[in-house]
Amino acid sequence: MVIKPSLRTLGLACLGSLQIASAFYLPGVAPQDYAPGNNVPLYVNSLTPLSNQQVKSVISYDYYYDRFHFCRPENGPQKQSESLGSVLFGDRIFTSPFQLSMAKNETCKLLCHVKSIPKEDAAFINERIIDNYAVNMVVDGLPAAHENLDKNTGEIYYNIGFDLGYVDGKTPSLNNHYDINIYYHERSSTKFRVIGVVVKPSSKTTQLDTKGQPICDKTNHGLYLKADGTDSVVYTYSTIWHPSSTAWATRWDSYLHILDPSIHWFSLVNSIVIVLFLTGMVAMILLRALHKDISRYNAVEAQVNIRYRAVINKRICLEDVQEDYGWKLVHGDVFRPPSHPMLLAVAVGSGAQLIAMTALTLVFAILGFLSPSNRGSLATVTVVFFMVFSCISGFTSARLYKMNGGEQWKLNIILNATLFPGIIIGFLFGLNFFLIGSHSSGAVPFGTMMAILGLWALISLPLSTAGSYYGLRKPRIEQPVRTNQIPRQIPDQPTYLRSLPSIFMGGILPFGAIFIELYYIMNSIWFHRIYYGIGFLFLVFGVLILTCSQVTILMCYFHLCNEDYHWSWRAFLTSGAAGFYVFLYSILYYLTKLDINSITSTVLYFGYSTLISVLLTILTGSIGYLACLLFLRKIFGSIKVD
Repeated sequence: MVIKPSLRTLGLACLGSLQIASAFYLPGVAPQDYAPGNNVPLYVNSLTPLSNQQVKSVISYDYYYDRFHFCRPENGPQKQSESLGSVLFGDRIFTSPFQLSMAKNETCKLLCHVKSIPKEDAAFINERIIDNYAVNMVVDGLPAAHENLDKNTGEIYYNIGFDLGYVDGKTPSLNNHYDINIYYHERSSTKFRVIGVVVKPSSKTTQLDTKGQPICDKTNHGLYLKADGTDSVVYTYSTIWHPSSTAWATRWDSYLHILDPSIHWFSLVNSIVIVLFLTGMVAMILLRALHKDISRYNAVEAQVNIRYRAVINKRICLEDVQEDYGWKLVHGDVFRPPSHPMLLAVAVGSGAQLIAMTALTLVFAILGFLSPSNRGSLATVTVVFFMVFSCISGFTSARLYKMNGGEQWKLNIILNATLFPGIIIGFLFGLNFFLIGSHSSGAVPFGTMMAILGLWALISLPLSTAGSYYGLRKPRIEQPVRTNQIPRQIPDQPTYLRSLPSIFMGGILPFGAIFIELYYIMNSIWFHRIYYGIGFLFLVFGVLILTCSQVTILMCYFHLCNEDYHWSWRAFLTSGAAGFYVFLYSILYYLTKLDINSITSTVLYFGYSTLISVLLTILTGSIGYLACLLFLRKIFGSIKVD
């Protein structure tokens, strides 16, 4: 589904990394050489919705789901071993009855004859055709595809999958003949490598002769299932082998074609402009306003000390001594523990875990370790990193909880190890029941769910506990200024600096930095496409971190200047509001790009969108809180306070 990289060198290698990443393969994945006439296995995968404009369903189906009545191997289909990530993303790969021999063409070869399709099953197949479902196959690790034309460049590129059927007017027609075009690269007279698979399906009313062989006629009309219980289907296929000069190492380039790279560049430039704007404002505050404030505060403090010594010696009055003003007024309250410090510490700890997981996954992706040739590698690595980085979550949560004066350290350890992982796993369990109820191949098997729980119990839980224990053993983080016993009264705030308006205003900028790239990511998820903008994604992730940090610091400074010292939760929610805007965007995407008409698909779409939005809120909120904490410790550590 999605693949991601990093900053190769700095700036210039961004676009180059896209092409390089497509040619890299996971170490240990070697090319397969075939001699002429050797058997080339063809595997079948789940049926998924396919559309270039609007998706009508988000449910995938097993190829051998009984209601499709597809041809089966003589000894029954054999399930192929898959990685954890491949299973989680709905891949269900089985053997097939197709017989392919290297460089040997076959014409109109019989696959099987389905003598009778029940009325209900024929209606089910017709509904899937209307919903634009696609058949997915795999040959030598390459997905079977259909060809599309890039209208901008005139180039031919591959889209994964091919149509189950087509709609002729308002009548669905089933594709029962497959022209399998396989492109191969000849290294020597005995070493051929597969470098491309294109399937062109068609619908034919094929009949069998007296010997049981198909009578193929190009003029045959389309096959329409009447859904009256009398339908029968003859499945046939042809194999056409084409020599190609394309090297094996670059065979994925046709699958990773960039339709309009200028949009990615526009997205990146848009994000960088936002960051430069925020950087200029932050620099102006830090270099001008804050520098002047700190110099003035320290000058006043020195003046007070001089006058105090003068009082001791000359017994004069101090009525004209200048008082504190501006953000220094709240120095005795700014580090006051926030409300619900336990929940805040756990949320920020989980966010730190997500930041580390995302960053390292992107680094591995751009280095080529998460190639599409290794199915499910991205999801597998993401899950493993999430488990391993539980130690970061535990350590960060414990340090922040102890800094804010928390004493229920046992509860902190338990909540940090169970709260957010429990929410994620519970959410996925709940959505999995909808997938099971719809007989979707995307339903995660019970054994896989138990394996995930086992990974959490054996890896995540001990590491989280160890991180929390180590964090609690460390000395408490001392703040640069003392906290007063009596809280200072906060004056009335202008409308734009009240909590909700400031939070929603602050969240717009981080969302604005990522929303164009978000569109491509959502396309890759819901349209079942390969995401190829890995270099752009890494840069945008860096831009997101900078934007969240800077916008939170700006809003925090404005609030402090108005004597509002309740910054902790507001800093978390200001940058975390980007997740709220992502959810709003998912609603817009649902209304404009999808044409879903079933309750199950709607629940699944909004369920997964909610989970993504919550995770993004935790990630961006943690960035904002930690950036604001460092900012406040820096500025209040730079002034002299009695």
